Amino acid sequence: MNQSISRVALGVVLLALTLSFPADAQQAKAPRIGFLFGASPSANAGRIEAFRKGLHELGYIEGKNIVIEVRYAEGKLDRLPVLAAELARLNVELIVTVGPAVTRPVKEATNTIPIVMAFDSDPVGSGFVASLARPGGNITGLSSLSPELSGKRLELLQETVPKLSRVAVIGNPSNTATALNFKEAEVTARAHGLQVQFLEVRGPHDLDNAFSTMIRGRADALLPLGDSVVVFHRERIVNFARKNRLPGMYGNIEWVDVGGLMSYGPDILDNFRRVATYVDKILKGTKPADLPVEQRMKFELVINLKTAKQIGLTIPPNVVARAGKVIRDAPR
Repeated sequence: MNQSISRVALGVVLLALTLSFPADAQQAKAPRIGFLFGASPSANAGRIEAFRKGLHELGYIEGKNIVIEVRYAEGKLDRLPVLAAELARLNVELIVTVGPAVTRPVKEATNTIPIVMAFDSDPVGSGFVASLARPGGNITGLSSLSPELSGKRLELLQETVPKLSRVAVIGNPSNTATALNFKEAEVTARAHGLQVQFLEVRGPHDLDNAFSTMIRGRADALLPLGDSVVVFHRERIVNFARKNRLPGMYGNIEWVDVGGLMSYGPDILDNFRRVATYVDKILKGTKPADLPVEQRMKFELVINLKTAKQIGLTIPPNVVARAGKVIRDAPR
C-alpha cells in the first residue's frame, strides 16, 4: 500500500515538473536585448515605441518572446560608460545604441556582444565600422551621414526668410560629423552670399553663451547640427528661438514637434522601426560584420505654420507646397 502511494506521489511530482518546464523553457528562450539612450524616457518615448512597433511587425512580443532592457542616461553623458557596462554584464544578445556618444562607451564595454546603431552621423569616421558595406566587427546599423543636408537646409532657410544674411550654427566640435556638416554649410553660405558663425556647444553650460552671442551678433536664423548634447536640449533651443522670433531649421521632425519652425532630414522614427530588422537578423544568427550599414536616403521637409505665425514669419507658398508634412493652427 505504501509503495502504491509512493508511486502516485512520485507521479504527481513528475507531472508538476513536466507542466512547469514549457513555461520556464519559453521564458529562458526569450532573447534579451539592451537599449541605451543618452536622454530621458520622455524625450525618447516616440523612438522606443517605433522600435517596439518594428519588432511587433516581425512577430516579436515584448515579455513573451523577447525582453528589452532599456537604460537612460537622463542627459548625464558621464553615466553612459556605467550603463553600458551594466548591459554588457547582463549578457544580452545585442545592444541598440543611439548616436556616437552612446555607441562609443558600449563599444568600449564589449567587443563581442553585437551592437546595432539606430543612427550615427559618421560611423566610419568615428571608428565604429571599417566601411558601410563591410562593417567588419561587432557593430552595424543605420547611418545618417549626409553633410550635404546642411547646405540644403541653408538654401531652404534663404527661400523662407526674407533678406537672410547671418546664420548662427551651433554644434559640438567633438562630434566628427559636425565638422563635415559645418564645412558643407560654409560652402553653401559663400555660394549664396550668407554669413555663418559656428558656436560651440560641448555641454549644457555652453548654451547660454551661444544664445547671448546670437543676440549680440543679430543672427537672422538658427541652424543646429545634430549631436547628442544638442539634441538632448532641443526644447530649450526651440524655446529660445521662438521667444526671440528667430527662424530655425532643424534636422528632423522631432524638433518641429516641440515647436521648431521647420526641419529637413530623414524620418528619425522610421530609423528606429528599421532597427528591428537588424535585431531580427542578428537573433537569427547573422553576424554584424556581415550586415552592411544602411544609409538613409529619403528626406522630408516639415513645416510648423503655427510657429511661423508666432514669430511673425510668412512662409512662401512654394516652400509650403514642397513640405511632406505641415503643422497648422487647427486641422483642415
